[in-house]
Amino acid sequence: QMQLVESGGGMVQAGGSLRLSCVGSGRTFDRYSLGWFRQAPGKEREFVASISDLGRRIAYGSSVKGRFTMWRDNAKNTGYLEMNALKFEDTAVYYCAADERNRPANTAGGYTYWGQGTQVTVSS
Repeated sequence: QMQLVESGGGMVQAGGSLRLSCVGSGRTFDRYSLGWFRQAPGKEREFVASISDLGRRIAYGSSVKGRFTMWRDNAKNTGYLEMNALKFEDTAVYYCAADERNRPANTAGGYTYWGQGTQVTVSS
């Protein structure tokens, strides 16, 4: 079993930045691909970014490409999401997800383990 804990959410003005962290458990963190998803009230869960187990493949959703950056530090069992040029539309609960596979999926159904989520609120 993989346990995931997100942190770093909060309130920020439009145009600002936040960095989210996702800490995983165990000694096999580098066997898991990671994903970031977000869900706003009344909307479906949306793909944000993903990274393969060793960080060789990274993908972003079209709505965040060019503004968000994902990376991981397997020595620290941590995945990161740097969010820049934040917009009001980025307001959502952000979830970290993991699956024991080499190549990450870009849909929520492709992940087995999920964190509890962290709220990001962008004011206009």
